Amino acid sequence: MTWWGWLLVGLATGIAWVLWRFKAEIQACFERDPAARNVVEVLLTYAGLHALIGHRLAHLLYRWNIPVLPRCVSQLVRSVTGIEIHPGAQLGRGIFIDHGMGVVIGETAVLGDNVTLFQGVTLGGTGKERGKRHPTLGHNVVVGAGAKVLGNITLGDNVTIGSNAVVIRDVPADSTVVGVPGRVVKAAGRHFPGINLDHTSLPDPIAERLEKLQHEIDLIERQLKERRRELTPPS
Repeated sequence: MTWWGWLLVGLATGIAWVLWRFKAEIQACFERDPAARNVVEVLLTYAGLHALIGHRLAHLLYRWNIPVLPRCVSQLVRSVTGIEIHPGAQLGRGIFIDHGMGVVIGETAVLGDNVTLFQGVTLGGTGKERGKRHPTLGHNVVVGAGAKVLGNITLGDNVTIGSNAVVIRDVPADSTVVGVPGRVVKAAGRHFPGINLDHTSLPDPIAERLEKLQHEIDLIERQLKERRRELTPPS
């Protein structure tokens, strides 16, 4: 067999390995991105998938305690995809990074299965301390575009983080977080089948409270006007 024949065999073997090893991640692209058309397009053009493949290699080298090389791999992946994942980060299966430009995942971050990250997300630390200093995300977590999750905090399962929110405290499971700093809004009594990817149409607790306060003020003003008319003698 000629050299190009061996090259084709190696390429086919590599593609088969990627399809097997990253089956959950490829499936996530089709489930969570309506623009995904076919497997070839996903393999060739999805930067989030490329970043995850590169991270698996870097993380393996990191676990083997090989110096320098894991960081070199992660920086090469960053230069190609715009996504920076530290080799030490622990990622579950079925993760989907949509668009991905500007996503940063710190060294001690831990992500559960079926996590979805949109562009501009930061899973970062808040200081210079060593040890666990990055967030832990449960399963089925959705982090909206531009959101920042900072420090050694935990996000429970099925949590949704709104776009551009800044989260610095633990978030219980089945909750929604919006605002700066992030405020927890429990989605009590609501059930979202599968993974809810709507990270923009989220409740705003401050706006809701202001609206309620304005309603109460309007009610008091009406009552005062009625009372004033009752006390005013007819002319």
